[in-house]
Amino acid sequence: MDRLLYIAMNGAKHSLYQQSVTAQNLSNVSTTAYKAQNSAFRALPVVGPGAPTRTFVVDSTPNADLSSGVMRSTGRPLDVAIQGNGWIAIQDSKGQEAYTRNGSLQVGIDGMLVTSNGLPVMGDGGPIAIPNDSQVSIGKDGTVSIITNNQYNASTSIARIKLVNPADTDMVRGDDGLFRQKNGQPAAVDASVNLASGVLESSNVNSVDALISIIDQSRFFDMQVKLMQKADENAGRAAQVMSLTA
Repeated sequence: MDRLLYIAMNGAKHSLYQQSVTAQNLSNVSTTAYKAQNSAFRALPVVGPGAPTRTFVVDSTPNADLSSGVMRSTGRPLDVAIQGNGWIAIQDSKGQEAYTRNGSLQVGIDGMLVTSNGLPVMGDGGPIAIPNDSQVSIGKDGTVSIITNNQYNASTSIARIKLVNPADTDMVRGDDGLFRQKNGQPAAVDASVNLASGVLESSNVNSVDALISIIDQSRFFDMQVKLMQKADENAGRAAQVMSLTA
């Protein structure tokens, strides 16, 4: 059987993988601070007998697009957005430090300052606890302040959100959508990272580009299927010729 069938089948398989990445981006076009995942094809030579004239195509996701999304005003005190570069440190489901730019925060039922997914926000000394019946505000430098009735409306600083700014090349996305350093170590606090209160960062996915990409990828998939059909057709005709000469 012509090796074209296997090569085309491999191309179709990885084309589907690439479509799934684009579909994932498109489905998160409205997700706060979502970072689009890049995808690319890379060629791998076919190793075997004969001339090395054919290659397999393999889909890969080399990195994420870490460019900032558009800032939109919400007016909610616990909504914050990173101004420029930087990340908010949180605690993942395994108790390890991870990073996000989704600043839609809230006070959980246990009194902890958490993300919209319920993950604790990290401060200089660990997760941040908010006293009961407190009015919370977050400063530009990440300082968390509260006002309680028994303090005559005086504002008191209780913690500071850990803000970091590792190099983009050091950051990798996990399966849970959170980012971490490649070396697995916690990033150092960066005092130059600032927050804007009452705003959220939108997703950086361009819906038009994503739609165009998924159409282009579906056409590439169709082309690979046609190549498989042509290889099967050629094999059938070759079998007929062989039966006539037998």
